[in-house]
Amino acid sequence: MMVTLVTRKDIPPWVKVPEDLKDPEVFQVQSLVLKYLFGPQGSRMSHIEQVSQAMFELKNLESPEELIEVFIYGSQNNKIRAKWMLQSMAERYHLRQQKGVLKLEESMKTLELGQYIE
Repeated sequence: MMVTLVTRKDIPPWVKVPEDLKDPEVFQVQSLVLKYLFGPQGSRMSHIEQVSQAMFELKNLESPEELIEVFIYGSQNNKIRAKWMLQSMAERYHLRQQKGVLKLEESMKTLELGQYIE
């Protein structure tokens, strides 16, 4: 059993203290992706917590990839569901980024071909 030190003082009413603060689900995400998930300055974080009936804590990791560790607290079902939802949103972000890069590469190739037609 992993017990972590919860530093938040504003624990949401749907999180039962102390039982829901034990064994958090944890995953790592790049800070840029986290901005996509939670909005600028975390503006959507409280809404996502409310919808998922979970609580999140973020911890910066000293890494070149600018990783953030996300701790998810709540009932077992809510923790797992919230983690799945956040990971799915992060994967969607990555897929959209890849699609954008591919479109950019196609446009660049088209522009390069256009140089030779003139």
